[in-house]
Amino acid sequence: MAEADLYARLFRRVLQPGYETLLRRRPTLSRLAHLEKTQLRPLDEICAQQVADLRRLLSHAHRHVPYYRRVLDEAGVAPERVRSLDDLWRIPILRREQARAAGEERASTAPPFPVVRKGTSGSSGVPLTFGYDLESEYWRQAIKLRGYRWAGYQLGDRALHYWGAPVKPAPWRTRTKANLDHLIKRENYLDCTRRAEGDLEKVVTEIRRRRPTALVCYTQAGADLARFIVERGLRDWDELPVLCCAERLLPDDRERFEAAFGAVFETYGCREVMLIGAECEAHEGLHLSSENLIVEVVVTDGDRTRPARPGESGEVVITDLHNLGMPFIRYANGDLAVAGPEGACACGRSLPRLASVDGRVTDTLKDARGERVSGLLFNVMFAALAGTVRRFQAVQHPDRSVTLKLVPTEKLDDSALATIRDNFARHLPGLPLRTELVDDIPLSPSGKRKVVVVES
Repeated sequence: MAEADLYARLFRRVLQPGYETLLRRRPTLSRLAHLEKTQLRPLDEICAQQVADLRRLLSHAHRHVPYYRRVLDEAGVAPERVRSLDDLWRIPILRREQARAAGEERASTAPPFPVVRKGTSGSSGVPLTFGYDLESEYWRQAIKLRGYRWAGYQLGDRALHYWGAPVKPAPWRTRTKANLDHLIKRENYLDCTRRAEGDLEKVVTEIRRRRPTALVCYTQAGADLARFIVERGLRDWDELPVLCCAERLLPDDRERFEAAFGAVFETYGCREVMLIGAECEAHEGLHLSSENLIVEVVVTDGDRTRPARPGESGEVVITDLHNLGMPFIRYANGDLAVAGPEGACACGRSLPRLASVDGRVTDTLKDARGERVSGLLFNVMFAALAGTVRRFQAVQHPDRSVTLKLVPTEKLDDSALATIRDNFARHLPGLPLRTELVDDIPLSPSGKRKVVVVES
């Protein structure tokens, strides 16, 4: 252990700054040092800096981004007159389909240009391509490093990443570079897309052999692993902090994680802006990455929108303060979240919080009247039937009927099925339900398993 601690210190004091700061001349670590200070500043100071950064973003977008020049002029928003975050509400929300239709009109015509290009398919399968500049990349990386630190994990520590495999294999040079990077950082990656008993046993073997100081995982992949460990009584290690990423942490999963590993830390992000929020050691919600993003939780009342009250669910709307290359201003990323409590967290950080992440808008069903119903209701239903179903998936078809796919245990009997149907009828009255017993529910190519599928 002493030898491992020595390497971690060597990595963070010599290797990481030598490569990141001196050789590559990237300001990531200086941004990280800045973030470690700002998280403890009073909230009004954090908001004042957000306003200054917002004014800079809007000024650049109005001058150099054709799409936003038109949007800001039509909304009557003069960047130099922006004085508070309330001024954001005068700018219309950017929907994914609008961002897709705008295309390169959202790209800056003057430096900084969007030199990093990525894409996300979203629920429709139609890709949204986007980009961001290098300065935005440095902020994103620093924000991620700080969020991981809240769980007690820093680069250089031994970490096991239980992660999805790429859909398309990268070129061999890219793979070689990535493997060397993982070796130096002591990041061990295991593919989570195969989760048969033998595959899960191999993960447990790796945990015992490598004795990592942190586990970073797709949330539901980690939940499957935790269930496997708890059911078979395999835990023989001390506290192993788990960082849950890429999928929401379901209410009944946290207890399993704690039994299998110890502390669990939820993170929340999206491909367009990376880390949006992360849980700290107080476990009182997810702190927002407020130095990099303005995050709103927006409720729609008729044809009007308003900020969600603490404890109220709404759409997540994001403004990326440092992406001047291809701005996201008031972008609805398709997620639903619950606004967090006001005031400082018990950890002492002033950063605002989300109480929880409800999932995607597309994970929300509609009842017979067309009203939205959160897919979380199924987690509540099955929490009361623990041990009867290994996993499930609810599929709502275009006619609003629902097929409930169940991977049963030997305890699933006619009585349990009747209880499931009764609960369904109570929460979604008037909708036809068909239950289907299956051997397994397949993962997506990236290694995720959707709990709710809403067909269009």
